[in-house]
Amino acid sequence: MDYKKLRNELTQFMQISINKTAPHYDVIDQIEFDKYTESLISYMGTENSIIRAYLLIPKSNLNGKGILIHHQHNGERHYGKSEVVGKVGDENQHLGLVLVREGYTILAPDSICFEDRRINATGTNPDEEDFIQHYCEMNKRILQGESLMKKVIEESSIALSILIDLQSVNPNKVGILGHSYGGTTALFHGALDERIKYICSSGALASFSRRLNNVTGIEMASIIPGFIQKYEMIDVLKATYPRDVLILSATEDQYSIDADELYDQLIKEMGNETARKVQHLRFEGAHPLTRERVEKIVEWFEMKNQSK
Repeated sequence: MDYKKLRNELTQFMQISINKTAPHYDVIDQIEFDKYTESLISYMGTENSIIRAYLLIPKSNLNGKGILIHHQHNGERHYGKSEVVGKVGDENQHLGLVLVREGYTILAPDSICFEDRRINATGTNPDEEDFIQHYCEMNKRILQGESLMKKVIEESSIALSILIDLQSVNPNKVGILGHSYGGTTALFHGALDERIKYICSSGALASFSRRLNNVTGIEMASIIPGFIQKYEMIDVLKATYPRDVLILSATEDQYSIDADELYDQLIKEMGNETARKVQHLRFEGAHPLTRERVEKIVEWFEMKNQSK
């Protein structure tokens, strides 16, 4: 199989333009912690939208490692980048905080309709209009023959360009990470952007056919018009080749319900070489991240970076 061709086909089908030029960003606020510097930055996204993100740069152990981390959904649109860096929410979602302490430069942006990118509210307090704004953003794009995924991935590529352009980051040591909604973003962007060397997706790999059969909700960005007429999630996973990939799933997680079957199919179709590039960890339990899974994520990134 020509994986580059598949990657190009997926990119064209979703009408995605990968941005490879780092835009200017402004530093809104900066805090010095013992082990790292935290900067709140803003920069221009697509459609003249302003994106805010947290940039965490370690003060020691700098060796070029950088990770773009995307936040989860969990029906909490008032939480975005702030949960990733440990200011609010579930402690097991504080992935940026854990990894910056391991020497990684971290960039954690708000996705469209989350935290500071809501129309009627900013910060980490919920608003009754949060859902309808998100719903309308999806509908507008579907009516235009596009998808919300197009905006999400294009803006993720802008964030990646900022991360790669930093002096503290080696372009050959750049990864992407996310759980749930963030895991879907990580998997799709990772598949379509060869600049990403390490892809870690948690609680997000499940076939559309199984979700539809199980009447499992599909996140708004993943509603891509006509997608399952030509592709499935196995194709997105294939398009990551030959980058290093870690997939985490759980036995009682409806959002990664058949990840083990998709992984087996991948190995059957692509052989042992893929087995060395793609790793799948299956856990007992439900959808939320656990301390055990967080530890495995950190171990995997460390192992991959040490091998370079």
